[in-house]
Parts: sequence; C-alpha cells; structure tokens
Amino acid sequence: MNKVILMGRLTRDPEVRYGGSSNMAIAKFSIAVDRRFKRDGEPTADFFNCTAFGKTGEFIEKYVHKGTKVVIDGELRNDNYTNKEGQKVYGMNIIANSVEFAESKAASQGYNAGAAGQQPAGSADTGADAGDDFMNIPDSVDEKLPFK
Repeated sequence: MNKVILMGRLTRDPEVRYGGSSNMAIAKFSIAVDRRFKRDGEPTADFFNCTAFGKTGEFIEKYVHKGTKVVIDGELRNDNYTNKEGQKVYGMNIIANSVEFAESKAASQGYNAGAAGQQPAGSADTGADAGDDFMNIPDSVDEKLPFK
C-alpha cells in the first residue's frame, strides 16, 4: 500500500497547465511540513514537491495559493532521472489524490497578515497561542451552544 497524508503550507503559488489527450489540469506545487521535533542546527520543516491531476488540479488552481494550509492525501512516487553528465539523480514526488483546506479562510488571512507583521483586522491580541487552531468563544454564547 502506498499512502501519504501531509499537512502543510504552500511555499509558492501553484503552477497549473493543461495537457494530455483530454486537456486535463496538471497542478505542480510544493508544501512545507513542520517537523514534530526541532533540534538546534537542523531544519524546522521538510519541503515536498506535489502534483495533482484533473479535478484536484482545477481545485488547486482556483482556490489554493502561497501560504494556504492544506491536507494532502496521496501517493509517494519516485522522480528519478539521469542528468546530462550521466549521473543518476534521485527524488520523490507526492501525487495528490485529494486536497482539503486545513484552516478557515479567516485563519488563513490572519496567517498572511501575521507573516507581514500585521495583526488581522477584527482580531484581538489575547496572548493565547494562535497556532492551536481553536476559536475563542465568548462566555455570553454558552446558552446557544448545543454542547457543553
């Protein structure tokens, strides 16, 4: 079985072209996936090249851009070739079978504004860790929630 599930942010806008006999979308992009354990002197993320075909490629072209956090379900493929000097070059590529958003649009916009050193509009600095992916719910909303 060959199955890969990754969650990360696009490192650049996807490159999309149409080709093949059915003029299918082919989207190429890369994502940065944070490492679980970080050691001094080592990278804090791994970078993966990904390719999506057909409807998944069209989805990426329309809705996904640099900085978007996504979850990819796909397969790992060898991307080996022989260069001009006759040396074998080894590489890997993720073939994305499905791509889903890993955060809300508002959180994504907040990430992009935070990357520019700005605080997103309509947000307050509460001192809480913004990376926990949970939304603060005001106390006044307790009676409207279907759970406690």
